[in-house]
Amino acid sequence: MRRALLPFVLAAPLAAQTPVDAGFGTTVRSGPIYEGYSIGAGLAFDRISELTVPIAVSQRLGSRLIVDLATAYADASVHAANGSTYRLAGLVDTDIRAALALVPGRLIFTVVGTLPTGQQTVPDSTLPLFGALATDVLDFTTPSFGSGGGDLKPGNEGRARLGIEGPLGGGKYLRVAVVYTASQHNEYSGGGPATSDTSVTGDRALVYGSLSAPLGRGSLSVYGFEMARLRPRAFNTTYASAIQVPRGNVLALGVRLDRPLSPRATLSPCVEFRHELTDQGAGLALLGYVVRPGVNLRYRLSRAAAVVWQGQLAFGAVENQGSSSSLLGRRLGVVLEWTR
Repeated sequence: MRRALLPFVLAAPLAAQTPVDAGFGTTVRSGPIYEGYSIGAGLAFDRISELTVPIAVSQRLGSRLIVDLATAYADASVHAANGSTYRLAGLVDTDIRAALALVPGRLIFTVVGTLPTGQQTVPDSTLPLFGALATDVLDFTTPSFGSGGGDLKPGNEGRARLGIEGPLGGGKYLRVAVVYTASQHNEYSGGGPATSDTSVTGDRALVYGSLSAPLGRGSLSVYGFEMARLRPRAFNTTYASAIQVPRGNVLALGVRLDRPLSPRATLSPCVEFRHELTDQGAGLALLGYVVRPGVNLRYRLSRAAAVVWQGQLAFGAVENQGSSSSLLGRRLGVVLEWTR
């Protein structure tokens, strides 16, 4: 549920940006997010949807330390072109993050861990659903339901992150990060190493950057990231008969304008372009692309409470063996925030 964590945890102020006299404080965020896509003829499925209710708690412990906890309940379904429907619902894993400002405003040390609160048994019949949710070009809020333990046993992951952030002057703020993730093989249906019931995924390298700057009465933010999924290690030796997750590449670019409408309301139009490449034997080829315009409206209900309405559309296409299938989707959400 890595992506479910990001919109909630990253919205919280980092420890290094917290005033010296901030003391203790708690922020809670939750609310339903619905995502649905209709896909033209040519693929194994023609409709896919997901309802997620993320729950995130951010606890500030003085001026230097913030601890975040994020989990979610998700209900996802995919309708296959042959008329079959696959559905899965339940809690997902819980992510915990601690950010310590070693040098306030200059250096932050971050530790992230995961508690296996998600699905412990995943039947083979839901594997088509997992494949559809995990497609990066669709960018579902919850792409995974848990760490497994029954029919599906995803391998462990190790992740290293190096980033810098800080003010540039004139009200500008820059964030840049590099993340490297190493993954073990996945097992399902009781499979073991070097069998056809094992899938292998290559390591992933991600580069991310964002820049925000004042613009009139508001603030303009530009961001982008590129993630490369590498060829699995030892695929042709130890896991010669395993199922290979092909190498690939995901690129996303976006822009957002935050403009106050009143002392209580802020309107934030945004647009993002995303495309994904995948290995098809002769090299990387286009898997799909999405253009996602949208708008958020934040309204402060009181000194401690606020609500954010989210609405986005998605237009694009998915490629499959030389043919192109149209893609039309939407994302709607209502997020409640309480701070004390």
